[in-house]
Amino acid sequence: MEEKKFDLNSIIGFVLIGGILLYMLWQNAPTEEELKAQEAEKAKTEKIEKERQPEEAKGQEEITLTEATSELAATSPEDSLGLVKLQNRLGSFAYSGTLPSATEATTVIENEVLKLTVSNKGGYIVEAELLGQTIYDGTPVYLIKDGNSTLNLQFSSENRLLNTKDLFFEPSVSNNGDNKVLSMKLKTSANSYIEYRYELIPNDYMLGFSIKTQGLDNVINTSQPIYLDWNFIGHRHSKSITYENRYSRLTFEHENGDKHDKLSPASEDEEKVKNVTWMNFRQHFFSSMLLTDTPFKEVTFTSQNLVKDEEIDTLYTKKYGAKMLIEPKLGGLSYNMNMYYGPTDYKVLKSYDRNLDEAMPMGWGIFGFLNKHLIIPLFGFLSGFLPAGIAIIMLTILIKLAMSPVQYKQYLSQAKLKVLKPELDEIKEKYKGNKMKIQQETMKLQTIAGASPLKGCLPAILQIPVFYALFTFFPSAFDLRQKSFLWADDLSSYDVVAELPFHIPFYGDHVSLFPILASIAIFIYMMMTTGQSMQQQQEGMPNMKFMMYLSPLMMLVFFNNYASGLSLYYFVSNLITIGIMLVIKNFIIDEDKIHAKIQENKKKPKKQNKFQRKMAEMMEQAEEQKKNNKRK
Repeated sequence: MEEKKFDLNSIIGFVLIGGILLYMLWQNAPTEEELKAQEAEKAKTEKIEKERQPEEAKGQEEITLTEATSELAATSPEDSLGLVKLQNRLGSFAYSGTLPSATEATTVIENEVLKLTVSNKGGYIVEAELLGQTIYDGTPVYLIKDGNSTLNLQFSSENRLLNTKDLFFEPSVSNNGDNKVLSMKLKTSANSYIEYRYELIPNDYMLGFSIKTQGLDNVINTSQPIYLDWNFIGHRHSKSITYENRYSRLTFEHENGDKHDKLSPASEDEEKVKNVTWMNFRQHFFSSMLLTDTPFKEVTFTSQNLVKDEEIDTLYTKKYGAKMLIEPKLGGLSYNMNMYYGPTDYKVLKSYDRNLDEAMPMGWGIFGFLNKHLIIPLFGFLSGFLPAGIAIIMLTILIKLAMSPVQYKQYLSQAKLKVLKPELDEIKEKYKGNKMKIQQETMKLQTIAGASPLKGCLPAILQIPVFYALFTFFPSAFDLRQKSFLWADDLSSYDVVAELPFHIPFYGDHVSLFPILASIAIFIYMMMTTGQSMQQQQEGMPNMKFMMYLSPLMMLVFFNNYASGLSLYYFVSNLITIGIMLVIKNFIIDEDKIHAKIQENKKKPKKQNKFQRKMAEMMEQAEEQKKNNKRK
């Protein structure tokens, strides 16, 4: 029989193996913090289970960012124990944690105008830079940067609620003709995946974007809701964040393209909308948009105003959110979409022929019509061969000349009232103390002379649509952005001729010259137009002298932070108006001829229209009632 011998090497080997096993157990033992976290998670899960409704899926667990990130980062193909743990947490999608892309690396694709950086983690865009564009301090324009935007697909899988923003995609870059294509795949196996596909077109701000699945019919639970969640915080791009924020707004198209709506720009707002075809997270002169060929069945939009006080160095304007309910088709998800990261420029947005121009604040009704079909084409033509400031002046001249016949009618009515002033004064003296009789006789005289104040108001009312259309055009004109004129270095922002050492409420901490010039021009114009109105003003009418001072003061205060291009327009417009009025007064209208014509009209029987007869009857009845009351 073979003699048994003491084998020292075997004993040493067993001791080492035992030590290694003990070390591995010690390394994998949960820390005190992890035990507390597990207990807290267990308690939270139990609470959710108690509150969960019967129709909801049972045993479903949401994978959080911290848990998924730590497990994926700590797992490798050789770590069998880690893979088991990861499998328990992520199910089939644990496969993505074994890929070489399971790191927070990024992929860059760009064309002549747009540079996009896409992260492996989440598969979404983490940087969007507009090439050739700068903000007020000279730095590049980034619509997405420093974590201000996330795009997340949330779905149920194997009793788990998964978020793609926490998982790792595998990137692949290719070409489709001249287009650059980036495919980001979240895999459960070599042939089963969720794909985000980005296709960048040369020299274009619009890119193709699609979400598709392959081989996941038994992995993704389509009986539970699937959401695409887009959250976005707008970076500041302008000197005046309050002014920029006023024109930053969430807009969207719904009802299959039939309706266009928006959320509140000044406060927190939320709205649930059906059949959405595109949405725009507008930041005044720049837009971040998502468009879909297949309308989203339901979208919950949210908007939050982040600007509370311009004196504080605020970095962000608005916080936007869109939670989109998407529907799987046979074979999985298939959504063909587009993304737009570019200027809020009417000409650019209009060129896509998808109603994107409705995302711009052009005004409603006739105001928008005038902007789209008159003012924008005319200014685009002028700015094509003239500097922006000169183009504004030329646009103003052309519009004022086109409106001069209306202004002539207005001034003619004012001249007639001026000629009638002596007779109106006689009526006031004759019926002194009897306001009703004064109004009655005044109306009768004005009707006979054809000098009703209403005729002077109607021409002014006809000018309002053009006035308001221009008021909405200038703050939204991308062509004015960073264009200088005289002392103004940017016609889309306020001009500065002096900095103040303090901040004045509503006014600001600087002095802008164009609003001052515009205020002076408005004051002179109102002196010319309201001087005679004050002389013949009747009791009960608005105080014209007060209005004469209020309008220039409002221009001076509130337009100090507005675009200097808008103030330049008002300044030039009022100068031209003053000039036209002087020409009409001194070279066109002869007050002696007007007086002679009025006297002839007074001799002719004047037939009153139905409205005038009704007013006269009402005044006579009121006068008769007043006499009866005095007799009693």
